Amino acid sequence: MIVVLKPNPDPEQLDNLTVWLTSQNITIHSSLGINNLVLGLVGDTSTIDMELIKSLDIVEDVKRIREPYKNANRKFHPDDLIVEVGGVKIGGGHFAICAGPCSIETEDQMKQVAMGVLEGGATLLRGGAFKPRTSPYAFQGLGGNGIELLIKAKKASGLPVVTEIMEIGQLKYFEEVDMIQVGARNMQNFQLLKELGHVDKPILLKRGLANTIDELLMSAEYIMAGGNEAVVLCERGIRTFETATRNTLDISAIPVLKKKTHLPVMVDPSHASGIADLVKPLALAATAAGADGLMIEVHNDPQHALCDGAQSLTPERFADVAKAVFAIRPYAMRSEEMSQ
Repeated sequence: MIVVLKPNPDPEQLDNLTVWLTSQNITIHSSLGINNLVLGLVGDTSTIDMELIKSLDIVEDVKRIREPYKNANRKFHPDDLIVEVGGVKIGGGHFAICAGPCSIETEDQMKQVAMGVLEGGATLLRGGAFKPRTSPYAFQGLGGNGIELLIKAKKASGLPVVTEIMEIGQLKYFEEVDMIQVGARNMQNFQLLKELGHVDKPILLKRGLANTIDELLMSAEYIMAGGNEAVVLCERGIRTFETATRNTLDISAIPVLKKKTHLPVMVDPSHASGIADLVKPLALAATAAGADGLMIEVHNDPQHALCDGAQSLTPERFADVAKAVFAIRPYAMRSEEMSQ
């Protein structure tokens, strides 16, 4: 249930309403919109008399919310959320590009890619240290050693870093990581999501390859219910009957999510297509559809990449994509210093 208050509500009446609702075992989430203060009521609201609340002088409207996700629901939070990652803002008009290799391989590789994507226009650096692979014989990543190389690249380039976590026990390696990614295969790893709800770091949550939009939002709800509201959603393509591409990029998910939630929405055209030549048109389509950012795989030598070389761009091709994207959406500077 949400309660929309009239502008400048009487403080005493608001306090009385809040105390009464709390006494009914209702948790209240307040959100200040452009003109109105919105109270999101979480809990068993079936016994709450809507008409009684609506009759109060300070109340403009009362609505029941049918969706099971509350913290991630735009009805509770009418304004777009801005998530800050190491000085980079995502959402609320701020656009960011996260770029880097699928897998961290060597220190030299990470440094080359980091400096290349920085020059090309990236605002965040990605790199996989823990790699969930379909085959048990495929390269599984460098683990903790890979994150050490990622942090070295962060210090060399100044770019905040994003990398994927696969299980709770790996959290000890993420102290200097700016944003934790939950991959498609772990979107419904609810124990992991609960734990990340207690972490003071932004979370990039990817949609599962066979999951609905509402299931993605419920996964975000798991994180937010624990207290961590800095969640960015990522559409990375879903599995369909089509075989021409690795997955099918659900462009419609972007405006649908924008309507349902206040959380920022990024898009991964690399995993969606699995084909380097398709990254640029899909990146442009996602940007035009209203995405708040992109995640693009970049490798200094894609032909010899240990993971997903077929979908990886060279730094030069990435720069071309970024230039085209920024012609549609303005470039988001990493800091006030860079914007001067």
